[in-house]
Amino acid sequence: MVLQALLVLGIVFAVLHGRWLAALVTGGVMLVTMLPIVLGRRFQVYIPPEFEALAVVFIFASLFLGEVRGFYTRFWWWDAALHTTSGFLLGILGFLLVHVLNEKEDIDLYMKPRFVALFAFMFAMGLGAIWEIFEFAMDGIFGMNMQKSGLNDTMWDLIVDAVGALAISILGLGYISNRGNESFLEEWIRRFVEHNPRLFRTSG
Repeated sequence: MVLQALLVLGIVFAVLHGRWLAALVTGGVMLVTMLPIVLGRRFQVYIPPEFEALAVVFIFASLFLGEVRGFYTRFWWWDAALHTTSGFLLGILGFLLVHVLNEKEDIDLYMKPRFVALFAFMFAMGLGAIWEIFEFAMDGIFGMNMQKSGLNDTMWDLIVDAVGALAISILGLGYISNRGNESFLEEWIRRFVEHNPRLFRTSG
């Protein structure tokens, strides 16, 4: 709510100063920050509040601070930090998707823990690659500068994406293989499973 209030102020100041494109982009960012909440309620899926907050902070930092406020050019480390976080978030999403399929009673499928971890890693890397293609297309078609330093930017983005995705894959593998001492990720996954029983097996 605090971040969304800041976005509203950003829209107001952009309009007052006649920066219509900035106002439009900021309004779009605000709508995107509402997606985790809207989708969770629409599909009646419990999303751990920590993950929801992290997703909103990431959207705010990447789209508003990064693109609108120019943090990508003002701070050399901003892009790397956000791509590491994106690998982290997409890895969690990929892990939860395949974990749900693995546990569904009406789907005759079982994947070993290492494959689940591998899927989470490849899922995050795949979406990261699609984003780099999107950046390349925006630069080529609309003359934007999303890639910054071109090939070097793309490769470093993919490398730090891999770092975040690998961290999640290892933690997710630990959750499946050993239900003992829980990391913060394992706690999020456990609560996701407990609060969404209709998505998982109810027996055996």
